[in-house]
Amino acid sequence: MNMMYAAQLIEYYLMIALSVVIVALAVWALVDCLRRGADRFAQEGKRTKGFWLGMTVASTAVALLGVFSQGGIGFLQLIGACIACVYLADVKPAVSGKGGGWYNY
Repeated sequence: MNMMYAAQLIEYYLMIALSVVIVALAVWALVDCLRRGADRFAQEGKRTKGFWLGMTVASTAVALLGVFSQGGIGFLQLIGACIACVYLADVKPAVSGKGGGWYNY
């Protein structure tokens, strides 16, 4: 087996695996955003639910396109993963009522 072919094969499967992980993150963020009440977003000083719903839908769509194109849109997938991670790390704890955010006053 050619070493270059083996390296390309490893890269291909790593990109597919990364794409699947990004889809899982994006779907998790989208489902959580759908479950939360719109009043909680305003109450906690976050952007509106419509804003976060649009962002998580867009990140999920980009992540799904990445899986269907065999990991071919890496930069856009990275942006989608960042959006999902920001929602899960900052917005989700704040709107769930379990703390979160840096300024709890």
